[in-house]
Amino acid sequence: MSFAEYSEEIRDGDVAIVYLGHESMMPVKVRHGGQTQTRYGAIRHSADLIGQRYGAKVTCSKGGWVHVLHPTPELWTVTLPHRTQILYSTDIATITLMLELKPGSVVCESGTGSGSLSHAILRSIAPTGHLHTVEFHQQRAQKAEEEFAEHRVDHLVTVTCADVCKDGFGVAGVADAIFLDIPSPWEAVPHAKIALKAHAGGRVCSFSPCMEQVQRTCQALLAHNFEEVETLEVVLRVHEVRTVSMPLPDFGPDAPATPQAPPLPASNHATVSLKTTTPPREMPAHTGYLTFATKPRT
Repeated sequence: MSFAEYSEEIRDGDVAIVYLGHESMMPVKVRHGGQTQTRYGAIRHSADLIGQRYGAKVTCSKGGWVHVLHPTPELWTVTLPHRTQILYSTDIATITLMLELKPGSVVCESGTGSGSLSHAILRSIAPTGHLHTVEFHQQRAQKAEEEFAEHRVDHLVTVTCADVCKDGFGVAGVADAIFLDIPSPWEAVPHAKIALKAHAGGRVCSFSPCMEQVQRTCQALLAHNFEEVETLEVVLRVHEVRTVSMPLPDFGPDAPATPQAPPLPASNHATVSLKTTTPPREMPAHTGYLTFATKPRT
């Protein structure tokens, strides 16, 4: 099992996602002889998980059942233990697209946080790329390093505990893309320019919740000759698909009524059923602003 590679069977030491329902999932470290308690009863790792195919339906001790899913960055995002506020799939998808990540890309990230975006980056750049991720908080950096090893992607990532605004990313001229999720990203812009490849026109993305942060970041990017500076906000609006019944309007006869052809009686019960969508009454709005820029080619 790896978050960057797919495997068919559950093995001892894997991290599997136990799916109890759309709003209820949990990551489980599979261990020989271990057990996991759910509201449907216990799952015995040796008998119920190890050797089963991912996606299998597993019966718990109380007779209920769950599905056991292969871990993906998307599933990890909704089940991971929160050490910080995290990025979710709506913003992550836009970031990986706009940074033009692909297998073999080298990426610098700060800060690592809970590793939500990091896992998506690693899948995008595997099997030959590399992620240099910098976290200011020592315990968070250590925990992230342990999770990368547990998820078998540690060969794709280097974790550094440092202040990127003062010390930079620890690399120079190697990165295809830079991602910043820190309180003062404008202070890291000079270090981002150093870390990017000199000749490749690398991309930078900064995530900030406040417009004042965006303004100062854009000023710093322009001051260091970055091009194509733009800021966007991703707002997800999910429409509900449902069946509705609508009355058929009575437009009257096609031709004027005559003594030989009296008007047809109006029908008060004629309806038609159709599928339609309705917008949500409430929806999550602002998460943060994404600022993108391109290093000029030299």
